[in-house]
Amino acid sequence: MIELIPAIDIIDGQCVRLTRGDYATQKVYDTDPVNVARRLQDAGFRRLHVVDLDGARSRHIVNADILRRITAATSLTVDFGGGIKTDDDLRRALDAGAAMVTVGSIAVTDPARVLAWLDTFGSERLVLGADVRQGRISINGWKEDSADELLPFLGRYLGAGMRHVLCTDISRDGMLQGPATDLYATVMRTYPACHLIASGGVAGIDDIRALDAAGIPAAVFGKAIYEGRLDLGQLLSEFPQ
Repeated sequence: MIELIPAIDIIDGQCVRLTRGDYATQKVYDTDPVNVARRLQDAGFRRLHVVDLDGARSRHIVNADILRRITAATSLTVDFGGGIKTDDDLRRALDAGAAMVTVGSIAVTDPARVLAWLDTFGSERLVLGADVRQGRISINGWKEDSADELLPFLGRYLGAGMRHVLCTDISRDGMLQGPATDLYATVMRTYPACHLIASGGVAGIDDIRALDAAGIPAAVFGKAIYEGRLDLGQLLSEFPQ
């Protein structure tokens, strides 16, 4: 059964959502991400995806203190990403209580460092972030597109022992128009042992059903919750965590 992972994106200490990664589209949903995390745990979720959007833009971790408050206030398994560029960034995230850390841009710009982290921390502490725009990996808060194509990029890391992949179709993110299910199914056909986390576009429970039917192991979503598109009681009754 598909794993359900709600998301909290943080800018200026607040829970926000963007559309297609555009910071100009920022919409604040709650001024306290810790309260949001508590409500998600009370609803029945067990895992949480936290994105430091300030960190992604600044290229270094910014919101470690909020991460620490979330992990202290809840028992949620938290994966954290955004601005992880150095050994210090990674250790700060882990020390603040992250069970897993998502590494995206650095996996493009400094693969040797990420492979060293994989060797040191193991495949259960790292998530490979693969943010895709027109087939290529986007980096640095989605402001730049690299030359790396999705499937070869994944293959290099999965072949080295990475297991968890968070894949976001940027064109769908925040649009509430459905996820890129065909893209994620292609990834699973190519790399069936990958624990793929689909991200971007979930608008309602039918999208979760479609991802589950396609054999996608996990899904991240946020805006559909905050905009009231998902009945969490119905969702968690059908897909208990």
